Amino acid sequence: MRIHFLLLWLLVAIQLAGQTTPDLPKPSPAQLRWHETEFYLFFHFGPNTFTNLEWGHGTETEDVFNPTDLDCDQWCRVAKQAGARGVVITAKHHDGFCLWPSGYSTHTVRESPWKDGRGDVLRELSEACRRHGLKFGVYLSPWDRNHPQYGTPEYNDVYAKTLTELLTGYGELFEVWWDGANGEGPNGKKQVYDFHRFEKLVARLQPDAVIFSDIGPGCRWAGNERGTVNETNWCTLDTAGFGRGATGPPADTLQRGNSYGANWIPAECDVSIRPGWFYHPEEDEQVKTPEQLLEIYLKSVGRGANLILNVPPDRRGRIHARDSLHLAEFGALLHTRFSSNLAKDKKWIRLFRACAFTPRKYRSDLNDGDPATYQPLHQDVAVSGPVYREVLDLGRKRRFQTIVLQEYLPEGQRIAAFTVEVREKGEWQMLFQGTTIGHKRILTFPEVRARRIRFTVKEARAHPLISEVAVY
Repeated sequence: MRIHFLLLWLLVAIQLAGQTTPDLPKPSPAQLRWHETEFYLFFHFGPNTFTNLEWGHGTETEDVFNPTDLDCDQWCRVAKQAGARGVVITAKHHDGFCLWPSGYSTHTVRESPWKDGRGDVLRELSEACRRHGLKFGVYLSPWDRNHPQYGTPEYNDVYAKTLTELLTGYGELFEVWWDGANGEGPNGKKQVYDFHRFEKLVARLQPDAVIFSDIGPGCRWAGNERGTVNETNWCTLDTAGFGRGATGPPADTLQRGNSYGANWIPAECDVSIRPGWFYHPEEDEQVKTPEQLLEIYLKSVGRGANLILNVPPDRRGRIHARDSLHLAEFGALLHTRFSSNLAKDKKWIRLFRACAFTPRKYRSDLNDGDPATYQPLHQDVAVSGPVYREVLDLGRKRRFQTIVLQEYLPEGQRIAAFTVEVREKGEWQMLFQGTTIGHKRILTFPEVRARRIRFTVKEARAHPLISEVAVY
C-alpha cells in the first residue's frame, strides 16, 4: 500500500514538473501595463464634429474647424470621474484633417481659424493628461481622403513622417490605434500600406506603446462595436494569413481569440456612448445610461478585455453635460460596486487531500490586493484527473453578489474551465461555471449568503496561477 501511495505522488510530481515551465505565449511588459489600464476614453473630434458627418469626404474647408471653448482639462476631469485611466484621440481621421500643425499636410489646424492657426489640440490634450495623471494615446487613420499622394508609394513616406511627429512630439504614448479602412484617395486609387514599416517606427520611438488593430501586434479588435467580448476570451491569436480591415480574422475568432494561439494579442472592446462616433446634436437624448455602461463594462473588462469608450466632444470643444453626468454616475456605480472587498486578508483553508508538489517560485497571497503576487492552486488528488482547488473562508456568513478573479499573466493564460461553489447546509452548491479568466473575470449572480467559497479549476493549459480573488 505504501508503495502504491508513493507511486501516486511520484506520478503527480512528474505531471506538475512538466507544467511549471510551459511553453506558452506571454505578454510583454508593455502589454502587462496595458492590461492594468483596463478602461479608457476615446475622443472622436475634428471637422466631422462641425459638419455632422461620421466619415468626412476630405474636401471640407479648414475653416469648418473652429471650437469656441476647447477645454481638454474638462475632458480629463470627465475621464477621471468615470474611472478611466487614459484617453485616445483621433489625431487624424479618414478626412485627412490633422489636429496638430503637421509639416506634411496643408489640411490641419494651422490652416483653420481656431486660435488664428496657432492651436494644437494634441499639445493641449497631452499636457492635460499629464496634469490629471491619465495615459495618452493616438489614432492616426492610414486612409487619407485629402492628401494628394494617397494611393501612391510616396504616401507611405508621408504617413511615416506624420506618425513620427506624433511619436516624438507629445510625450509617452500608451497606445497607437489603427483601423483597417482603405478607401480611395482624391486620385481615385487605394493605398498599399507598409504596416511593417509603421510597426517598426512605433517599436523604435515608443517602445512602451501597444499597437491596436485587427491583428495587433499589441492588442486586437474584439470583432464588434458594441463594447463586448465573448465569455470565452483567450489573449492569444493566430495571425498568419490575416491582415487588417477586410482581410482580418473572422469576427467570431476576434471575439474568442485562439485557445492555442501563437501570439499574445489580447482583446480591446470599442463602443460609443452615443449612436455615432462624432458629436451630433440630435443624439443628445440618446446617451447611454450609467446602467448600460456598467453592463458593457462587465462584458468587456469583466471578461478579460480592455474597454475603450468613445465620448465625442461637442462643437464648443467640451464634453456635453449629459455625457458628463452619465459618466460621473457610471464612475460612482463602479466605486460602489467594487469598494469593499469581503475577501481582503481572509484565510484560505484546505478541505481536501492536496498534492504537495507545487511550483516553488512564487509570492503569495490570493487576496492581498497586489496583482504582482500570486498563488499556484493546489491539486486535489482525491478526484480523477488534474483538478485544482482552493477554499476561501470569509470568517462568518456574508452576503455577496460579485466575485472577481485574476490570473497571473506574466506566466501566460492557463485556465480553460473553472467553477465556483458555496457551502450550504453541509453541501457544496454550484454558484458559477466558466471557461477563461485572463486579466480579470467579474462573476455576477443573484445575492447569496455564505461563509466558504470553493474555487475549482477543471481544465488548464498548465498549473493554474491566480493573483487575486475579491468578493463584493
